Order: sequence, then structure tokens, then C-alpha cells
Amino acid sequence: MRRTLPCVNGLVGQLASVVSHGRGEISNSELNFMLSLVKGVKPRDQIEAMLAIQMAAVHMASMKYARRLETYEFINQMDHAERTLNKLMRTFTTQMEALKRYRTGGEQKVTVQHVSVSEGGQVIVGNVTQAPKEKTKDTAEPPALTYSPGVEMPVPSESKERERVRRGTRK
Repeated sequence: MRRTLPCVNGLVGQLASVVSHGRGEISNSELNFMLSLVKGVKPRDQIEAMLAIQMAAVHMASMKYARRLETYEFINQMDHAERTLNKLMRTFTTQMEALKRYRTGGEQKVTVQHVSVSEGGQVIVGNVTQAPKEKTKDTAEPPALTYSPGVEMPVPSESKERERVRRGTRK
């Protein structure tokens, strides 16, 4: 005989309460559908299982309000259904992002698709870490601008006025 964990029974009970629509009658087809959604998420622990159940419940509520949006005749009812549907859809997206962050431990992975190295340049492949430099009183900050040899701009000949200003013989 196979034993189920107490938390599984509790989670299935919570799903059943969602699909009973407050009437006490459990819709087996809706319960099986929600269980298939949870199973599709493939939860690895109780936290992921709870989040998957919440996602399934939000999805069911979203579809309910999407149907209502189609059937309402009055603008105020349609506005209410539209706002609720929008909130539910945003909640679902937030739940998906939360599940992804939980599974990855909050780490982000960046993949570089193209790298270009100019002549004379160097490339380091791998993880690069640099120890922070300690500032001392004797250590000066590096200059913001440095000289970089390149093509020099031609300097126009100085006018007579500039020459007078430089000599201090201004008229």
C-alpha cells in the first residue's frame, strides 16, 4: 500500500475547495485539470507545490473572468471583469517569475553571443574577480583623461590678436 504525505492530502483538499465554487460539490473534471497543471510544473518540494497550486487557481479564476467578460452586457460589469482579469494575469506572470527565481536560487546567467577583439587586444575567458584596492593617503586617483597617441589635429597659425594677448601688448 502506497502512503501519501500529509501535505499532499492538504494540497489536494485545497484544490478541491477551489473547484467546488463554494457549493460543496467538487467538479472532478476541474480537479483533474488543476492536478494536471500542478503535475506539469513538476514541483520539487512543498514550496514549489504550493506555488504551482496557486498558479493553477489563478489560472482557473482568470479563465472564469475571461468568460464573464464575454457575457456581461453592462459597461460597469465589463470594466470590473476586465480589471480583475488584468490583475489575475499579472499575478500569474509574477508567480511564474517567482518559481523561476526560486528554482535558480536568484542567479542570473548571461550568455555572450558575439565578441570582437581589436588588434593588440587581449581576451580573458572565464570568471574574473578582482580584489578591491585599498585606498591610502599616498595613492592618487588615476586621471580621468589620459593621453592616447593618435592622429594629431592640425593647429592653425595664431592670429596677431592672440599674439598680442599672449605678450600683454593688447590695444
